[in-house]
Parts: sequence; structure tokens; C-alpha cells
Amino acid sequence: MVTPADGVRGSTMPSKIPNIQGKTYTTPRRPFEKERLDQELKLIGEYGLRNKREVWRVKYALGKIRKAARELLTLDEKDTRRLFEGNALLRRLVRIGVLDESKMKLDYVLGLRLEDFLERRLQTQVFKLGLAKSIHHARVLIRQRHIRVRKQVVNIPSYVVRLDSQKHIDFSLRSPYGGGRPGRVKRKNAKKGQPGGGDDDGED
Repeated sequence: MVTPADGVRGSTMPSKIPNIQGKTYTTPRRPFEKERLDQELKLIGEYGLRNKREVWRVKYALGKIRKAARELLTLDEKDTRRLFEGNALLRRLVRIGVLDESKMKLDYVLGLRLEDFLERRLQTQVFKLGLAKSIHHARVLIRQRHIRVRKQVVNIPSYVVRLDSQKHIDFSLRSPYGGGRPGRVKRKNAKKGQPGGGDDDGED
């Protein structure tokens, strides 16, 4: 039996568990390929992405989906694994809006493009719904917590919007755009317009 007098600590679990995350993207094998560089710059500008890492992240996810579809296509059509996993994959893609219900076949999964996934980003949907003046303004609104999906405020521009949640995208109830408390500049201007507003500022 080990006692504190022995100068040896008892075996205890570590207080902090290391945050181990899986790979979310891979860098290109050929970093200076002109055709790919032009395509990435076009996507960044069109969808208001922050950097190329966001493009690589979507490309990595698309590659994993295609790989799973190719693997399932090698199996027999009546194989239980192909039926179970294939239907689950197709339903998930239909639910997030990247695949049409009329194309629920694994062959169509191989034809998916990066743009299909980028269109389902919250940032893109906010702009297309007319809540923002530009795709870049949409990113600012989301990051500043002005946008909600259903009752939940979402501040992640890359949030994937499901089809059933698309019609529930709106301004947050606490946001000045959604009828909430006015912003700092508007409050300041309103205070200036009130009689005796200068005295209140002096008291603060």
C-alpha cells in the first residue's frame, strides 16, 4: 500500500483530457497548380470564404462522401451493407439539401460538386434570403450574432442549413435588425435628440 509518507503519489486520472480532433482538411499535393488556384479564388470571392482552408475543408468532406459511395457501389445491389449504409447516406444528403429527392441513387453522389455544399452554408442562405446586402455582409451579421435558425442564435458562417430549417432563418429577437435593443450608435443619436441628454452623459 502506498502512503503519502512514501513520497509517491497515488495513481489518479488526469484532470484534463487532451482535445484530440480528427483531420478536417488536407493541403493540395501540387500547391502551385494554376487551374486549381483560379478555382479556389473564384469560390472564395463568390461565397465570401475567409481563406482557402475553408475550401479544402469542404473538398475533404466531399471526398469522404464520394469514397464511401464508390465503396458501396462495388457491392451487390442486394447486399445488406449497401442497402443500409447507402440509404442512410442518401437520406442525409437529401436532408441537408445537396441532393434532390429524385436522384436518390449512389451514382448521383459521385456527381456532387463543391458548389452544392457551399450553397448550403448559413452565410450563403442569409445572403440569398435578402437578409444581408452582400455575401460578406452576411458573414458579419452571423459572426455578430444577429442571425438565428429557428430559436437558436448561430454565429458559425459554415453552419450547414437543413432543408426543413431553411424557412426558419431570420434575425435574432435580441438583434436591432429583429426589433431588439437599438445599436450603440442609434442609442447615442437618440440620446442626443432628447432634451437634457447632455446632463445624463455627465452623470455617467
